[in-house]
Amino acid sequence: MPELPDISAYIAALEARVLGQRLAHVRLGSVFLLRTVEPPLSAAEGRTVGSLRRVGKRIAIGVEARIWLVLHLMIAGRLHWKDAGAKPPGRSALVAFEFASGTLTLTEAGSKHRASLHVVRGEDGLAAMDPGGVQIFETDPEGFQRALSAENHTLKRALTDPRTVSGVGNAYSDEILHAARLSPLAQTQKLKDAEWGRLFAAARGVLGEWTERLRSQAAQTFPEHVTAFRPEFAVHGKYGQPCPRCGEPVQRIRYADNETNYCARCQTGGKVLADRGLSRLLGADWPRTLEELEALKRR
Repeated sequence: MPELPDISAYIAALEARVLGQRLAHVRLGSVFLLRTVEPPLSAAEGRTVGSLRRVGKRIAIGVEARIWLVLHLMIAGRLHWKDAGAKPPGRSALVAFEFASGTLTLTEAGSKHRASLHVVRGEDGLAAMDPGGVQIFETDPEGFQRALSAENHTLKRALTDPRTVSGVGNAYSDEILHAARLSPLAQTQKLKDAEWGRLFAAARGVLGEWTERLRSQAAQTFPEHVTAFRPEFAVHGKYGQPCPRCGEPVQRIRYADNETNYCARCQTGGKVLADRGLSRLLGADWPRTLEELEALKRR
C-alpha cells in the first residue's frame, strides 16, 4: 500500500500537472470505486484544481465550490499520467480525470476491488476522511509517545494503525523499527525513555529521507512504479538477505497476507520471533535464537 513518502511523491507530481488546471471530464470505469453519491461526481467537472493534500494514506484533490475528490489506493491501486493527445486509457482504468494537460488514471491489480473514491464537500467533509493519526512532522517527542502509548499494543501494530500514526504502513514501519533497533513486538507501554527517543528520531529520519528522495524523483518523471519493495530498504522485503548493519540474515513474521521483516541481532537481542505458521508446525522445536535457527537449517 502506498504510504506517506509515496503519497507525497504522487502529490508533488500532480502539483506540477493539474494544479490550476480545469478538470474537463471524469470518466468512471468501475461503479465499485465510487463510495459516495452526494455531491455527485459530475459536480467536480468543469472546475479548477486549487489544492492537493495528503489525508493519511489518501490523496485529496480540491476543486472549486469546495469539492474534494478523495482517492484511497489501498494495496494494489496505482496512479498513472498520460500526456494530452495520448491514447485514451483502456478498461483497466477504474477512473480517468481528464485535463487539457493530460489524463490522470487509477488502476488496481488483482480481482479484489479495494481502492475507493469519495466525493465530499468542504473542510468538514474532508476532515471526516482522516483517521486521525498523529502527524510525524507536526508533533513533538511527547506528542508522539502520548499517541502510541495511549493503549498497550505492539510497536508494529501502533505504527501501522492509521488512528494512531498517519501515513505509515507495513513497509516503512519495518524500516523505522530497524533504524530504531527495536523489536516489532515490543509493547508501547513498556518502552523506556531512550527507546522512545530512538523511535521518534527513526520515524522522522526514515520518512523524511524517503519523502525527499521520492519527491525528487517525481520532479523528473511521474511515479508510475510505486512499490513497497525497494532495493535500498534495509529489511522490508529482504527475508534471508544480510542485514546491512550486522550481516545476519533478515527474519520474518508472516500473518494473513502480510509479512513483518526484522533483524534478530539488531532488534531482538538475537531472539527469533515466532512465526505463526512455522510455530504450529515445529511446536517445541521452534528455534529461539539465531544459533538454534542455523542448527535447524543444518539438520
